Amino acid sequence: MDEDNILEDQILQETLPPQEEDFKDKYFRLLAEMENMRKRMAREKQEMIRFAIENAMAEFLPIIDQFENALRFASAASGEIQSWATGFQMFMGQFKEALAGNGITSFSSEGQKFDPALHEAIEAIETTEAPEGTILQEFTKGYKSPARVIRPARVKVAKKPTSAEPTSAVEEQCNPEEIYE
Repeated sequence: MDEDNILEDQILQETLPPQEEDFKDKYFRLLAEMENMRKRMAREKQEMIRFAIENAMAEFLPIIDQFENALRFASAASGEIQSWATGFQMFMGQFKEALAGNGITSFSSEGQKFDPALHEAIEAIETTEAPEGTILQEFTKGYKSPARVIRPARVKVAKKPTSAEPTSAVEEQCNPEEIYE
């Protein structure tokens, strides 16, 4: 019987190393997978926090717009109102510092080429004075973070004028003045 046990031990020792190697490989793969999952979860958590901060800061953008609009007219007002305006400029400066501290900045659009990722076209004007797609006027400032656009700029865009010539044979034959006579 001792010889049978010795033979079984030899057989087990010969078969264990491949199994041990397989278990070892699975163990290291699981460790690597756990580490990757931990890193991914930390990255997603940071992303969610950043997204929440950006959304909270976006709530202040209309307030900043109102401050800027009010302060544009303050220079023509009386001395007392100008004193108030100075205080409001300080408040607005603090709001802008809070935005900048969280990576949110405004961007200028006037004179730039229209980009649908950054701009929202509110109006399109036919003109030959500017190339098609050029932003002629900015109604509302746009804001962005390093990762995304927080609020697109609302703009007026130049568009190529349409020809004043009739485009079809029917239009050539019809004179609108004749219809109403």
